[in-house]
Amino acid sequence: QLQLVESGGGLVQPGGSLRLSCTASGFTLDYYAVGWFRQAPGKELEGVSCISPSGEGTDYADSAKGRFTLSRDNAKNTVYLQMSSLKPEDTAVYYCATDRLTFPDFCTALLRNRRLDYLGQGTQVTVSS
Repeated sequence: QLQLVESGGGLVQPGGSLRLSCTASGFTLDYYAVGWFRQAPGKELEGVSCISPSGEGTDYADSAKGRFTLSRDNAKNTVYLQMSSLKPEDTAVYYCATDRLTFPDFCTALLRNRRLDYLGQGTQVTVSS
């Protein structure tokens, strides 16, 4: 059974950093584009970032550009979202996602906030002093 498990969330002060991890089980991530959504209280799901199967291609929502970095270690079947210069408006549940779409189609769908086939259970990130 294909599963995505997120970890690394927590409470951080404004300006701080966090690194989220997404580990796959039941399948090999090597051939899949992977991305992150987030959902703040009372708001819609928002696509944050996406990465190609090889890791050579990435894309980001405007809200994440310059502050978030997405990377992957296929040997560990894991994708990482490094978040820095965090703001209170980054507070949300962060979800890892994947699908069988090609990388360009996957990123287009994610950054347009469209649902994808596989979503993890989420990890809470709270940015507050």
